[in-house]
Amino acid sequence: MREGFDLDPVEYPTATADPEWLADNPEARAEEVMNAFRDPDISAVIANIGGHDQIAILPYLDGDVLREHPTRFYGYSDNTNLALFLWNHGIVSYYGGSTLLEYAMDGEMFDYTEEYLRRALFEDSLGEWTEAAVFTDEAGDWDDPESVETTREIEQSDGRIWRGGEEPVSGRIWGGCYAVLVEQFLADRYLPNPDALNGTVLALETSELIPDPAVVGANLRALGERGLLERFDGVLVGRAAARSHAEENPREWRVEYRERQRDAIADVLDTYNPTAPVVFDCEFGHTYPTCPIPIGGEVEIEPATESIRLP
Repeated sequence: MREGFDLDPVEYPTATADPEWLADNPEARAEEVMNAFRDPDISAVIANIGGHDQIAILPYLDGDVLREHPTRFYGYSDNTNLALFLWNHGIVSYYGGSTLLEYAMDGEMFDYTEEYLRRALFEDSLGEWTEAAVFTDEAGDWDDPESVETTREIEQSDGRIWRGGEEPVSGRIWGGCYAVLVEQFLADRYLPNPDALNGTVLALETSELIPDPAVVGANLRALGERGLLERFDGVLVGRAAARSHAEENPREWRVEYRERQRDAIADVLDTYNPTAPVVFDCEFGHTYPTCPIPIGGEVEIEPATESIRLP
């Protein structure tokens, strides 16, 4: 951060607090988020990593405080909870740019990640969102200090895959991590009014949990039955991670898994929203390199030229 981006990191206490204490003190965590947003010397709030219980801090957040101090927030995975809370209050955040994932990438930061992260930090627009030539979904090992010197297994990308409608669309991005979106819809406490989703673009990625494609399809079908999928003008799907700390799978299985997931999602969208362009294997989520897409920011999708802009 200091050498590559000329940033001056300020470490807040919860960044290194005991996990059990964090789980027992959601109110303190929420207060620290608001303190970071309030601080006039803080220009960006960056999450270390994801998690599994951030929804518990939402009751303690004061939306007015955050709205009055709209600091740029960067985080992915479980940070979808905070990103969607900010979305509800008119604040754009960035899905990506976490300390332990992008900045501390094993070996070195991807040039692709560095370019888009620099734009997200210092510019008003990310501009043309191009495809990355390579990717990895190999999990890092943060328990081994020496792993940071070892480059993860890199694969050649076949590029994005386009399905669905063929007309250009644009709209504000809403969404994030699939598992968190399921949690949000089950809780049904912090979702926007359905009408607020009209004309938006859904962003979706399935994290390192490697969910069964049939289950992903079934959950999306439920949203279709609720009349929600039809509200989105377009859909961006992050390249699916197909291995994790808990589950190592051979390359052939990973290729087949991603294809099954694409088909499951495309089939549901073809039923409930056939005119929406759907772009698979986008560079956000739990494979790397990433572009920190703006949740609440605008995106322009052009199927004819297979191009995406983040103006």
